[in-house]
Amino acid sequence: MWQAEYVRGRLAELYPQRNIEILGMTTRGDQILDRPLAAIGGKGLFIKELEVAMQNGQADIAVHSMKDLPMDMPEGFVLGAITSRENPCDAFVSNRFAGLNDLPAKAVIGTSSLRREASLRARYPDLVIRSLRGNLDTRLRKLDAGEYDAIILAAAGLIRLGLVGRIASVLTPEQSLPAPGQGVLGIEVPAQRADLIALVAPLNDPAAAQCVRAERAFSRALGGSCQLPLAAHAMLEGGLLWLRGFVALPDGRQLLAGELRGAPDDDEAVGRALAQMLRDQGAGAILDQLAAGQ
Repeated sequence: MWQAEYVRGRLAELYPQRNIEILGMTTRGDQILDRPLAAIGGKGLFIKELEVAMQNGQADIAVHSMKDLPMDMPEGFVLGAITSRENPCDAFVSNRFAGLNDLPAKAVIGTSSLRREASLRARYPDLVIRSLRGNLDTRLRKLDAGEYDAIILAAAGLIRLGLVGRIASVLTPEQSLPAPGQGVLGIEVPAQRADLIALVAPLNDPAAAQCVRAERAFSRALGGSCQLPLAAHAMLEGGLLWLRGFVALPDGRQLLAGELRGAPDDDEAVGRALAQMLRDQGAGAILDQLAAGQ
């Protein structure tokens, strides 16, 4: 809802003569909280109802976290804008410990992400990883109730909701490489609505869009989904686009990582090239194992 309010505010500044209303909806991804996201159909569960609302004329546009948007847009819809990026990193949240390195062996850490789980298991094999679903308040309440010693959340969500004080430390990309699109909002629009595409276009951040396109191209080339522990993070540095990524098994026993630099205008090509680099290193075997286990 914060995201929708934010976009409404931006559009109201641009078009003060227009009436902009929010149609609040609860999706299946919000409703099913007792099972890991990967087990109930993946991130697409957060957007299907919103697309139906656009198809039915109930809504004109939909606002998403880019990290929740499936890598392939459904036919009939396009991304009208990719917004400026909030902090893309993961946040370590704990009432007792300052960071991952302070956790004792067998400490219980909560996350809803296979990406985070694989990264943690690979780097901190003595920790106990348990699934954690629910909205931000629910997750924090479970931490405060003592069900977990620490939890890992997206820093962007905590910052946007004024909860930066709950962040014990922000994890570096070396500790926990972010998900594709993390920290960025995407505005989905019916493809045939050229008027709406033009209206939301000023909200697009070209630099953030280049980074996100590279991340999503990397993920798409490896078949990225909720069932795949995969990370990708791009940034512009020294006039180049610097993309880092990994693919892993959930238990962290196998994790292949790489990085590549290229021209920002070649964003998607850089993403595909890094994916091919990992395939050349044996990523196909990891993908085959994951597919066999589904």
